[in-house]
Amino acid sequence: MHLRILAAALLVAVWAQPAGAQDGGSWPTSVPLGNGVDAGIKGLFQYDLNRFTDDRLPDGTDRFDDAHTLRRQEVNIYIAKKGVFTVNAGYDFQSNQWVDNYLSLETRAGRFRLGQFKTPVGWEDGNTATSDVTFLERSLPEQAVHEGRRVGLGWFYQGIPHWIIQTAFFTRHDLNGDAAGETFAGRVVYNPVLAEGEVVHLGLSASRELRDNRTGRIRARPEVNLTPVRLVDTGTLQDVNRLDRQGLEAAWIHGPLLLQGEYLAMQAIRPQARDFHSHGYYVFGTWLLTGETRDYKTGAVTSVKPSHPWGALEIALRYATLDLDDGAVMGGREHDWTLGLNWYLSDHFKLQANYIRAFSERGNLPLDPTIFGLRAQLNF
Repeated sequence: MHLRILAAALLVAVWAQPAGAQDGGSWPTSVPLGNGVDAGIKGLFQYDLNRFTDDRLPDGTDRFDDAHTLRRQEVNIYIAKKGVFTVNAGYDFQSNQWVDNYLSLETRAGRFRLGQFKTPVGWEDGNTATSDVTFLERSLPEQAVHEGRRVGLGWFYQGIPHWIIQTAFFTRHDLNGDAAGETFAGRVVYNPVLAEGEVVHLGLSASRELRDNRTGRIRARPEVNLTPVRLVDTGTLQDVNRLDRQGLEAAWIHGPLLLQGEYLAMQAIRPQARDFHSHGYYVFGTWLLTGETRDYKTGAVTSVKPSHPWGALEIALRYATLDLDDGAVMGGREHDWTLGLNWYLSDHFKLQANYIRAFSERGNLPLDPTIFGLRAQLNF
């Protein structure tokens, strides 16, 4: 049944692929309003399948349940004038949550954005489009450290050659009623090499979140999303005054090769208890077997534009690790290996397959599941 669903998605993707899409053709999802102003709609739809093995507990039960369903149904409506302003309203009908909702203004002093958008610490989560990520899900440390979307004011500046500067201030609540606390964040990116097909990326980010409810929780899924189970989880940390986050980013694009890595750390500062420290990192490499190169724009690695009528093929390998053990808090440790294969049928369709070997230990309970994930993605 699962394979029939994915096969049907593939047939629809091939049938619906517009002529010339492999050459960067676009769909007419916007209309001109005059004076250079456009109104349009953007969509991201993902259907996932997750299967688990080697996850049996000592009592004979399985820890994970196989699942298949839509992962995202994101729709964004926008009005924009290129180089001047953008008004965006976005909602994910799968999770029933507001996503990016903001007003953005382009000035000589940089781009200013007011509303709800992603916080900058965590390169893949905060600065890479969801439709462009290499693997089905972000890595263990990205999931644990990234703060998510918040309501605030951000500034993005590219006026200095080879440099990008970001700062942001986020208020106490997001549009979904979460995130009780203020956050101050910043990010700096330097590109010593910046050319088509040849990019070196070096980045540094940090944030400080002041917690109103004086609690915190750090956890991560095993790099697939259709399960509520986390192999590593601190539980609720009490008496948390603030959460500090730091990230170091590096990447190299060399023709069809992409090497990328990130180190992420997080501290829960607790005046009445021992501070909690966690950290992790990931490294991965990808190779476009069909010879294309990854695009790079505004400090983010973007998707692949196929150069062949039948699309582009990419193979990828990632190692990720996360340590949530510190003092009396035994949140567990996990490291995962992920082998990925991506088929970019066009600018709008992508099929992904991930094979994950997860190794975890929390307390005296080791659990090392094998996970197979598939995704069919449509974005426009």
